[in-house]
Amino acid sequence: MKKILFMGTPDYATKIFEEVLNNENYEIVGLFTQPDKKVGRKQILTAPHIKQYCLDNNLDFPIFQPEKLRNNEEVKNQIIELKPDFIIVAAYGQILPKDILDIAPCINLHASLLPKYRGASPIQESLLNDDTFTGVTSMLMEEGLDSGDILGLKYLKITPTMEVVEAFNKLSEIAATLTIETLDNYERILPKKQNESEVSYCKKIKKEDGLVDFIDAKKLVLKFKAYSFWPGIFIESGLKLKNVTLVENESSNIAGEILEIKKDSVVVACARGSIEVKNLQAPSKKEVNSADYIRGQRLKEGDILI
Repeated sequence: MKKILFMGTPDYATKIFEEVLNNENYEIVGLFTQPDKKVGRKQILTAPHIKQYCLDNNLDFPIFQPEKLRNNEEVKNQIIELKPDFIIVAAYGQILPKDILDIAPCINLHASLLPKYRGASPIQESLLNDDTFTGVTSMLMEEGLDSGDILGLKYLKITPTMEVVEAFNKLSEIAATLTIETLDNYERILPKKQNESEVSYCKKIKKEDGLVDFIDAKKLVLKFKAYSFWPGIFIESGLKLKNVTLVENESSNIAGEILEIKKDSVVVACARGSIEVKNLQAPSKKEVNSADYIRGQRLKEGDILI
């Protein structure tokens, strides 16, 4: 039975972790995850998703939550003592330094088709760019950012209605399968170098990235699909747009004009194209049906949504 040290933090990682945990060929000897964080208005100290999963299921192995891995002799010694055959990494949130990479083969499950979208937000980036396919790459880690040799790839077709949460869930299932396939066949896999001429990067998403304007309907809807979980999309006034779909992307209009008030939605014009919005949320207010919001604001067709 091969010993696995797992490094991961959000629910994407938990799904992969669960698959390894339930496989009789592998034994998880320890978990590295990010430190607990204060969350929400009340700043409640909250464990990472994967740690909470371990606590809920009374799993009996050490959990480590170091602030940093680099130049950390204690962490290095903790890993050496665990004697892992492999280190599996999935959305851990820190880059592994060379002294850890040298302990055992480190395999990262990155949620893009590398070398496309190296970095922190590959799933959102594929939705923003209206890609037809995304996927997961298993790769041998090296010191660079997602630049190691490819061990395996699995594809996911992006459907027209797919938003970020659905993409995350599907990709985590694909990644879980790919992890076991990579481990089972590791001795027989010939690692493949990434094509450096095709490299692209994506950044960590910030709250302000959710700001949209009524210029291009298609771009606005793609942003909604990518950011619907967090940070959401909102206009300059802070008004959040929820449950947004594309009506069309051809017409020329006055940006932000209310074109139609339906029973439970409103159609809003963009300079190019138009969108349908089911729900709206004003700053510090509850989310409400957009038709109710429009009536409450005494707005009518032909007015500008601000």
